[in-house]
Amino acid sequence: MSPRPKIGLDLASILEVAGILADQHGMQEVTLANLAKKLKIRPPSLYNHFNGLPDLRKKLAIYGLEKLYAELSQAATGASVHDDILAISKAYVSFARKHPGIYEATLLAPDPEDVNVQLAGEKIVDLAVQVLKALDLNEDYTLHAVRGLRSILHGFSALEQRGGFKMSLDLDESLIITIKAFFAGMENIGGR
Repeated sequence: MSPRPKIGLDLASILEVAGILADQHGMQEVTLANLAKKLKIRPPSLYNHFNGLPDLRKKLAIYGLEKLYAELSQAATGASVHDDILAISKAYVSFARKHPGIYEATLLAPDPEDVNVQLAGEKIVDLAVQVLKALDLNEDYTLHAVRGLRSILHGFSALEQRGGFKMSLDLDESLIITIKAFFAGMENIGGR
């Protein structure tokens, strides 16, 4: 018989604490021992929820993807494709700023081919596809646009997190200009 988990200690609350640990100290510090210490429990108790460190990291990646999706979907209001993509872009970068460790976790799933990781990521892709369909691109070009947008947003977020933008220019304005250039490019490239 397995030991019973600590009362009030469910997977969601454990992942929330793991996310805080990641945000404050980076993913390298998200270990079963560090998480147990933060939760004030013994490390073996975590095996009621995880099959080792890779499983913890996989579940934290899914948790992060779901949190990111929630923020992106809330940003997309359906006003216009331009407004929605700009709002989604701002929400994405804001998420990476507020949750640098959780954002890192979304990129470090031990097995990105895991069905649950794929499903969590697909929701984000599907949201972007739905919004970008308003550009009236064919299916392939819409997917190319999703890849391009993700590349822009991840690159921007990664450079910002690593201190790559040292100039005194406003970062949010740089993001807006970059996304507007993305629109202009996608609208002029064809693929209709």
